[in-house]
Amino acid sequence: MKITEVKVVPAKDDEHLKAYASVVFDDSFIVRDLKVIEGRNGLFVSMPSRKRKDGSFRDIVHPLNSETRSTLEKRIIEEYDRIMNEAGTQIA
Repeated sequence: MKITEVKVVPAKDDEHLKAYASVVFDDSFIVRDLKVIEGRNGLFVSMPSRKRKDGSFRDIVHPLNSETRSTLEKRIIEEYDRIMNEAGTQIA
């Protein structure tokens, strides 16, 4: 499966949540509501999740191996950096 599109929308007024992302695979399958989060060690991507009755959260979708997670996270963060750099250029 190949990532064919990544869309990132910056979040507003949130200290840790930096953006929301959508990823399209093979021009035929979309995953929405991934989150770009500022953690202690830099940016990371959080998978879409649902709150359970006991108050815990469970991912709705997620990569099954670390290689896929790394590839997905890298592409999303690259797109986040690109749009943030563009926004900074437009403001100046």
